Order: sequence, then C-alpha cells, then structure tokens
Amino acid sequence: MLIRLLRTFLWPYRKQLAGVVVLQLISVIAMLYLPTLNADIIDNGVTKGDIGYIWSTGGWMLLVTAIQIVAQALSVYLGSQAAMGAGRDMRAALLHRVGTFSAREVGVFGAPSLITRNTNDVGQVQLLVVMSATILVMAPIMCVGGIFMALKESVQLSWLLLIAVPALGLSMAFIISRMVPGFRRMQERIDAVNRVLREQITGIRVVRAFVRERQETWRFGVANTELTNQSLYVGRYMALMFPVVMLISNVTTVGVIWFGGHSIDNGEMQIGTLTAMLAYIMQILMAVMMASFLAMMAPRAAVSAERIGGVLDTESSVAEPRLPQPFKGDPGTVDLQFAEFKFPGAEKPVLRAIRFQTAPGTTTAIVGATGSGKTTLVNLIPRLIDVTDGAVYVGGTDVRHLQLETLRSEIGLVPQKAYLFSGTVASNLRYGKPDATDEELWHALEIAQAADFVREMPQGLETPVAQGGTTVSGGQRQRLAIARALVRKPRIYLFDDCFSALDVATDVRVRDALKPETSNASVIIVAQRISTIRDADQIVVLEDGAMAGIGTHDQLLRDCSEYREIVESQFSAEEVR
Repeated sequence: MLIRLLRTFLWPYRKQLAGVVVLQLISVIAMLYLPTLNADIIDNGVTKGDIGYIWSTGGWMLLVTAIQIVAQALSVYLGSQAAMGAGRDMRAALLHRVGTFSAREVGVFGAPSLITRNTNDVGQVQLLVVMSATILVMAPIMCVGGIFMALKESVQLSWLLLIAVPALGLSMAFIISRMVPGFRRMQERIDAVNRVLREQITGIRVVRAFVRERQETWRFGVANTELTNQSLYVGRYMALMFPVVMLISNVTTVGVIWFGGHSIDNGEMQIGTLTAMLAYIMQILMAVMMASFLAMMAPRAAVSAERIGGVLDTESSVAEPRLPQPFKGDPGTVDLQFAEFKFPGAEKPVLRAIRFQTAPGTTTAIVGATGSGKTTLVNLIPRLIDVTDGAVYVGGTDVRHLQLETLRSEIGLVPQKAYLFSGTVASNLRYGKPDATDEELWHALEIAQAADFVREMPQGLETPVAQGGTTVSGGQRQRLAIARALVRKPRIYLFDDCFSALDVATDVRVRDALKPETSNASVIIVAQRISTIRDADQIVVLEDGAMAGIGTHDQLLRDCSEYREIVESQFSAEEVR
C-alpha cells in the first residue's frame, strides 16, 4: 500500500525527485572524495613539509566541500517541495473521498479516525518522503562508494567491513521487526485518545450537568495510559538503536586503529591511508545507520499508508450514476415506491414498503414514535443513504440516476440537529447560495423569525459565528438553519423535526410565514408536535419502520389508531374532537 500510495502522489513531482537523485549523487561523490584529498595532504604535504601542496590540495578540498553543501541544500529543498506537495494532495484526496461517503461509511470509520488519518497518518507518510529524499538516495551510494574507496586505500583492513556491516544490519533488522506491530497499535491508540477527547469536548455540558468529571477523567486517563505505554514500548527499541550503532561503529574504529597501527609500524601503510580508512569506514557505517533509520520510519509510514488507503479505496454506497439522466418532470415532485432501507447485517429493515407522493404546493408530514424511521426516510430523498429495495423518484426520475449535484441543488434540508459553520451569520446563510444578496438574506431571516435577534447582534450579518453555532442559543441556531434553506429557494423543503427547538408561538409564526414562500415547492416535515402538522395536506404515520396510515388529520383520527394515540397523548379528549 505504501509503494502504491507514493507512486500515485509523487508522480506529479517526478522532476523534483529526479533533481534530488542527481544532486545527491553529486553530494555523495564530493563527500567520498574528501577523505582521499585529506590523505594526500597528510602523506604528500604534511609528512614532506610541502606547504604549497597543502595549500593547493586544501583549496581543492574547500571547493569540493562548497559543491557538496550546495548540492545537499538544493536536494533537500527539492525533496521537501515534493514531500509537502504530495502531503497536500493526499489530504485533499482524503477530504474529497470522505465528502462522497454516505452516513454508513462515515459511521464505519468514525469521525476521530478520519481526522487522525488526514493529519497524523498523512504526516507520517510525508515525513518518510522528506527523509527518503535525503537518505534513500544517499545511503546506498555512500555505502557502495565507501566500500570501493576503502578497498582502494587498503585491502588488508577492509575485512573489518565484512564483520561490521552485517552485524549492524542484523541488529537493525531485529529492532525494526519488533517496532512494526508496535507502530500499528500506536496509531490505534491515537484514534482512541482522539475519540474520547472529541466526545468529552463536544459533550462537556452533559458531563458537567451529571457531575461525571471524575469518571470522564478516568476514561481519558485509561486511553492516554494505553497510548503512553505503547509509545514507551516503541520508544525503548528506538532508544536501543543508536547505542547499538555507536557500539558497532566504535568497536570497528578501534579495530581499524589497532590493525592499521601495526601496519604503519611495519611500514606497510601510511598515516594518511589510515586516516582515510577511518573516514570511509565511518561513512559506510553511517550509510547503514541512515538506511536503518529510514527503515525504522518506514513501518510506521506503512501502517499510516494502509489506513489512508483504507479510506481512499472505500467506495461510497451512494455513488454517482454512470449515465446520469435529467428530470423527467417537475423537480418539485417526490414519489416513494415501496422504499426499503436495511443496514448491512441487520436482521430487519429500518424502513419497509414506504409509498407516498408529494407535489409542489403541498405539505407532507411524517410522524411516528421515536425510532420509527422518520429521519432515515427523509435521508433517502437527497440520497444521503440509498434504498436497499424499491425506489425514490424526484422529478419523475429515480434519484440513483440523477447526478448528486443536480438532485441536491433542488433540495433545502434543515436537519434535526442544526449545525452552523465557523464564519459569520452571512457566510452561513449563503452556504447554499454564495451569490445571495443582503436583501435575500434579510428576507429569509424575516420568514424564519430570526431577523430581530440578528439585528441586535453587534455586527449584524457580519457577526462571527463559532464552529457548530455555539455562540447562539439552540432556538436561534435552528432559525438560522431554516433561513439558510430558505435563501437557496429549493423546489423541495425537508424539515427534519427542526421546529421542536422552537416555542409554540414562534413555531406558529414561522409556519405561517413559510406558506407563501413555499407555495411552489414540496414541503416534507418530520415533527413530533401535532400542532405543527395538523394542517398538512397529507400525514404519513410510521410505526416500526412501516406505514401505519396516510391521510389528512381528520381522516387519520378516524381510521388510524396509532395516529389517534399520538394525538391523545398531546391533547385532551375535547381538543381531539
């Protein structure tokens, strides 16, 4: 998965990566050349007292060093540019894919996990690319080149490499094999911490109201401790890596000095050659260490890549049609034909055999007990979820054959839980119609009975709104959500129990103001309050996912016992009659 992910997202930056390879090659060649020049200075300049040779060779060393620095700096720049660009594209691809998910896919992954995948996991892959650009190219060239130059300087000391390099490689392989599963568990622990923290921040008022601070602190402490323990497990192996590298490197250095000193004493080697051998051996071991360091990062990046790929490879259950069709009739009509919805693996469907039609200028109400499937039914119309049997038609066309943008551009949805985005009142109202004028915004606010409190805000339409709309009350947030749908002027209005947050008087005023505004549109209202829906043209009664009745208020009072029971729970016997 990691290779496939890198191949996909690094391909647009292949020119930068080619530049990295060329520049790293130049940098390593310069680095390998420097010990040879240093040996020449010692053997041919210092020992012979030739100051001119020292100056001329030293000048070459400075020039080679300058070339190495410039090449290294440019390669890091190009590598970072490619890595940052790939990370940006990866995050954009993840966000786009999540944007296509239905509620079912979002529920499978969970919001905390999706956030972690788009931030921490992408960051791990991005860091691997940055390090690869500087290490992956340099390490093998330095290792092979160092071995070649070491053999050129002294074959008799090169046998030490046959011991040091395999010893270092085997040690790193053992440590890394222990770290791979640890990294996978660590990412799962990060998900758990994010999930608990998100729940506690979102539900802080509930936590305080029920005096659950101690229990929630304990719950976060458990998740935090598990992450800490897992991080310590991985960290112990990471901490072991560098002492092992230093031990092998220092033992090898002592061996070179020991055997090289005897060779110098016997006249078989010069001091400069010994100095160059020490430098080359250190470069070889450094290359192995860098490769090991990259190999240490690769497992965590591989785990992150699997998690990223899991999102990118997940196809939404609500997909765009291959051959989209246009509306065959008025886009304000809705027709459900024996619609059914069943969650995967569930024993029975949430909805079954739902059948009714709406037309522009009419109001259809949906009522039923909690858990009867009212919100699920509303979600079928804009294809937030898809039917598992039957069909839903909008404008005479099966919604599965309509482009999602075409379908949803005709729908104004006000969810049960109103949500406002960070920005201003105006930016939230223009969410469905970016080019709406201020006059249109005020008109929608007047209908939603929200104009008065918006005028009282310090900056009116430009008043800042916090994420989720937490800076306004629940009723104000609901009215702003209603106004947002009105600004769009859709052909189908879906009010999913959004009037429950309003008091009875405001509810009446909003519904009275809505009637002329929605005269050429279909209105579908989910409500618990009978006073909200009793004037609807037709009322659909749901009971355990099935239709228990359909008709007007008076017809259902006479023919539907389930509806009559709901009415009697809210009105006295005299009011029912």
